[in-house]
Amino acid sequence: MSNPDINFYFDPVCPFAWMTSKWVRSVMRQRDYAVQWRFISLRLINADVDYDAQFPPEYEAGHTAGLRLLRVAAATRTEFGPSAVGRLYEAYGAHIFDTPPEAVNETDLRERRGTRSFLEPILTEAGVPTSLADALEDTSFDAVIRSETDEALSLTGKDVGTPIIHFQPPTGVAFFGPVISRLPNEDDAVRLWDHVVGLASFPGFAELKRSLREQPQLAAFGVTEGAVGAQEDWHGGSRRLKK
Repeated sequence: MSNPDINFYFDPVCPFAWMTSKWVRSVMRQRDYAVQWRFISLRLINADVDYDAQFPPEYEAGHTAGLRLLRVAAATRTEFGPSAVGRLYEAYGAHIFDTPPEAVNETDLRERRGTRSFLEPILTEAGVPTSLADALEDTSFDAVIRSETDEALSLTGKDVGTPIIHFQPPTGVAFFGPVISRLPNEDDAVRLWDHVVGLASFPGFAELKRSLREQPQLAAFGVTEGAVGAQEDWHGGSRRLKK
C-alpha cells in the first residue's frame, strides 16, 4: 500500500477503538480515504502491571484475548495483505461489540473471545481460511505486534490508550483517540472529522481531554442506538483502579 491517509492502531477488544473505527469507516466511505489498520496490544502495554491490584477482575482475560486475536490479524496480513486486516477487524467488532452479551460470567466471556470456537465463524465471515486460527497460540507474531505497539507509543507518548490515529503518515501528527461513545450520522461524521483534523494540523496542539465517558452505544454494553450510556471515570485513559 502507498502511504495511507491515516494509520489506525487498534486492539480488537477495546470498545472505544471499535466505536472510533466505525466513525472512521463512515468518513472513509465519504472521503475515499485509505486507512491502514495496524496493531497495538493492551496486554503488551500492561505486561509489567499487576492486573489483580490495578484492574477490574475481568481485564486480564480480555487483554489476553486481544493479543491472541492480534496474532491472527498478523497472520492474516502476512497471508492476504493489509486489506484483509480491515475486513477481519470489522468482523471482530461486529461479534464482540455489536452483538448482545451472553448471560455468562464477564471474565469467562472475555476469555472466550480468544478461543478457536469463537474465532472460526469470524474468519469465515471475513473471507479467510479457518486454519488461521492456529495463530492464536503462535507467539512468533508477538514480535511484530510489539513493534507496532512501540511504534504507536513513540508517536504519542506512553500515557495513552487505544485507539491511536496517525494522520498523514509518516510525517503527520498522531493522537490517542478521539474517544467517542456515540456513533455520529453520516453528515456529522464528516463534520466531526474535519474538526479533529483541524486540531491535528496545528503543530502546537497536544491534548484535549476529559476522563468522564459514557458507556459506548454498543449492544455488548446494553446501550441501544439513541440511548445514552452511564457515565464512568476512566482514570488515565482506562478503567485502571486508582491504587
